[in-house]
Amino acid sequence: MSPAAGKDTKRLDSPAIVPFLKWPGGKRWLVASHPELFAIKHRRYIEPFLGAGSVFFHIKPECALLADINIDVITAFKGIKMHAEDVTLLLEEYHHKHCNDHYYKVRDDPIPESLAAQAARLIYLNRTCFNGIYRVNRQGRFNVPIGTRTNVVLDTDNFTAVSRMLQKAELRNSDFESIIDEAEEGDLVFLDPPYTVRHNKNGFIKYNETLFSWDDQDRLAKAATRAAERGAQIVVTNASHSTIVQLYGAGRFKFQTVSRFSPISATAKSRRQFEELVIISKRRRRPSGSK
Repeated sequence: MSPAAGKDTKRLDSPAIVPFLKWPGGKRWLVASHPELFAIKHRRYIEPFLGAGSVFFHIKPECALLADINIDVITAFKGIKMHAEDVTLLLEEYHHKHCNDHYYKVRDDPIPESLAAQAARLIYLNRTCFNGIYRVNRQGRFNVPIGTRTNVVLDTDNFTAVSRMLQKAELRNSDFESIIDEAEEGDLVFLDPPYTVRHNKNGFIKYNETLFSWDDQDRLAKAATRAAERGAQIVVTNASHSTIVQLYGAGRFKFQTVSRFSPISATAKSRRQFEELVIISKRRRRPSGSK
């Protein structure tokens, strides 16, 4: 059993770490507004939709399995895990060279070979592209235009601390289902899939419906249910919509609605307060007489 078993997930002796990526749908706001959702004792932390890793950096688990279907995300995390100092130096170089021409040269040039260079490239593009959006064309090439932000090196950067945290984590480029199927009793699984529901009250945009369809949502709910039945603790975030509630059902899960401000919009006028759904597995009842 991991040393984290039976211990509080909040480590008071650890400095706060700010996620180094800005990711659409990221959960910085959720851990800041509702940290109680993640105050769950666990043996291992599992996150199959890693993105910026806001919840991972908030919890600071002693043992973690982190995954994402996006190879660029996993490469960035691996680059910092293994070559934090090199990534820092490369970002400083990007910072000094940043301009319109340099951005498009980096974006359109072939992807570099070294792990550190690949990580630094993604972080640079993420920090200077429009709204921190990740989008690729049909050839799989990043094609987001330049944004207004010019700071490549941030005061909150602490890649040494990030690297230290990631030494306790296994990183995988993988579909979510196989990762969830590894969850066992005592594990905490956080699921933050792309939202594929759009309706008048919620307004979430279907960013990548071709990559994450309604069939994927159904597959996710079934995998989460199986993991909950094995005794894993499940926390899911999704669009606040009746179809999502029906997908999970009230037998194994309970539901909580939270509000957030969504900045992903072309104009400030169209940015509104949105509701999101938090789906939490109910504690599994042990058979009578068991210890």
